[in-house]
Amino acid sequence: MSSTVRHIAVDCADPYRLATWWSQVTGRPISDDDKPGDPEATVMLPDGPTLFFHQVPEPKTIKNRLHVCLQPDGPRDQEVERLLGIGATMVSDRRRPDGTGWAVLGDPEGNEFCVLRSAAERRATAKAPS
Repeated sequence: MSSTVRHIAVDCADPYRLATWWSQVTGRPISDDDKPGDPEATVMLPDGPTLFFHQVPEPKTIKNRLHVCLQPDGPRDQEVERLLGIGATMVSDRRRPDGTGWAVLGDPEGNEFCVLRSAAERRATAKAPS
């Protein structure tokens, strides 16, 4: 027996607003059933779990124990700048001068997530076999 990950759940104060933001991040739609003021909202990801935003009364106070890692289609640094431009905050910049590393950002409610290098950037810095 095994289980499938159906949702990645995010506790938040305003599910519709945060789902709208993550919809911009992923380029994927919010469920047609979701409306402003609803206690939950979902972003439909292709070929995998949905992002499920659920309203809770308490604010985020500590570091996430689980987070998502994004791999952009284009250059990592351009994606970091795009996300900062739409409301993300820099939590920890772990990018290295050689182009490796990642950036830890926070969404508008402070939930951390990482932005990794694109597949092309990873291939470009892969070490050749000895």
